[in-house]
Amino acid sequence: MQGIYARVSERHDLTPVQAKLLCLLLAGPRGMAELAHCFGVERAALTGLMDRAERRGLAQRSAVPGDRRALQVTLTDAGRQAAIAFHAEVSAELDRLTSSLAPQDREHFRTVMAEIIARRRASSAASW
Repeated sequence: MQGIYARVSERHDLTPVQAKLLCLLLAGPRGMAELAHCFGVERAALTGLMDRAERRGLAQRSAVPGDRRALQVTLTDAGRQAAIAFHAEVSAELDRLTSSLAPQDREHFRTVMAEIIARRRASSAASW
């Protein structure tokens, strides 16, 4: 999976970390503290990633209404297009990997992966 992610990132002129950032932001704006938690780094460490994403025109930071100290991150139009294209290509690669499986095995794989992702999100949210 990491190999697919790295190859597809490179084809889209992204680092794997930039690709992860864009995919996280596809669901909507996220706070810098939340993103730092998702990446397992301090907010200060996320600043460099955001600086590079902003220079490339992929994402932007803005103030959170009602909280002068907080920043939220959103995708730009270019970032949204890059995230959608990246996600589509990763999905296609995974479809190719599982295409030789019997239909019930593909469905079982999809179900198990969805459950793992949901559990990971739930445990991340609980510790956040």
